[in-house]
Amino acid sequence: MITDGATRYGAHLEIGKPKPRYMRLIERYLFRQLLGPTLLATAALSGIALLSQSLSGLDILVDQRQSPLMFLKITMLAMPQLIVMILPVAVLVAALTVLNRLHTEHEIVTCFAGGMSRWRVIYPAIQLSCWVALASLVLTLWVQPLCYRALRETLEVVRGDLVATMIRPGQFTHPAAGLTVYAQSVDDDGAIHNLFIDRDNGHGKDSTVTAREGRLERRAGAPVLVMRHGANQEFTSTGVLNYLSFDEYILDLQPLINSGRILRYKLSDRYPHELFFPDTRQDWERANQAKMQAEGHSRFSAPLYNIAFMAMALAAVIGGSFNRLGYSARIASVAAAALVVRTLGFAVQASAGSAPLLNLLQYLIPFGAFGVSAWIIFTARGGTTTRSRGQSVMQPARAPA
Repeated sequence: MITDGATRYGAHLEIGKPKPRYMRLIERYLFRQLLGPTLLATAALSGIALLSQSLSGLDILVDQRQSPLMFLKITMLAMPQLIVMILPVAVLVAALTVLNRLHTEHEIVTCFAGGMSRWRVIYPAIQLSCWVALASLVLTLWVQPLCYRALRETLEVVRGDLVATMIRPGQFTHPAAGLTVYAQSVDDDGAIHNLFIDRDNGHGKDSTVTAREGRLERRAGAPVLVMRHGANQEFTSTGVLNYLSFDEYILDLQPLINSGRILRYKLSDRYPHELFFPDTRQDWERANQAKMQAEGHSRFSAPLYNIAFMAMALAAVIGGSFNRLGYSARIASVAAAALVVRTLGFAVQASAGSAPLLNLLQYLIPFGAFGVSAWIIFTARGGTTTRSRGQSVMQPARAPA
């Protein structure tokens, strides 16, 4: 006969004794129950993020006239940072869904009745969140900088593509200072029709070139624009207009390529050692040391939200009395609390860029959320009475911690 809550849910396992085989099987079962939905939620949210990233990058495909392969490459290189932001949300959604089902179907109660302590019941969930946090740490410390550097270099190549930036059918473009280009149409094979180029050479030496057709080529390794069947009109320094018709005219495009452009990596592109130990000989890094440190601390604190959100989900379901009607109110409260916690994290990260002492809060926020959740799980007491379908049901006492 069940006489008290401790007997009903199972007492503490004696320290030092090996776990019975059935407990290990139950822990593996709980781990698998959480792992599948977590992977599914991560995939679903990543798909939404991928769609959003694709829509924001459509200008690469349309305006820059890049290939679908280049568009896909740019989109995928931006995904690691999005996945790091998605993982805590996926953990929270999966944990709330699975734990709510397990609790309402009395599977967690059965675990307690089989002699498992409260820690043994939540251990698979905490273990999973730690593995997710480790994966997130690898992504944010090494994979994200690697991908973002490749992304930055790819975007520089796209911007340096003269075919895409200089010639846009039906539009006036300004690929360089003092240069205006217009083309009526461009064929699939690269043939340009009805080309207009206006150049301001300074000192009143303006020139205008028109051609019925043209083509971008490379000669002797240098990019050139070959124009055919056109005319060149140019003012001399004395104001005399020179008019010259030609069968073929070659415009050297090498001066238009800014080979001296310096590729500067953003904060999200840098590795941890570059963020915490900047090169103070460079003016930009010396002036942005606080922002670099804030970014560095955020890389280490962001994975902690996976563990904190898992603990919050456990507190929502296991940290209160049993209710046959479900835990909608608790789940909604925890979801709102998780939103507040993560928003505070972002706000502190932004503020730490100007107040370095706030970097400590980047760690205290997830640790604080975890601590409050752990307190609810291990110290909150049940035993309340609820009514379901007209019947009074006395809730069982809480399981031992």
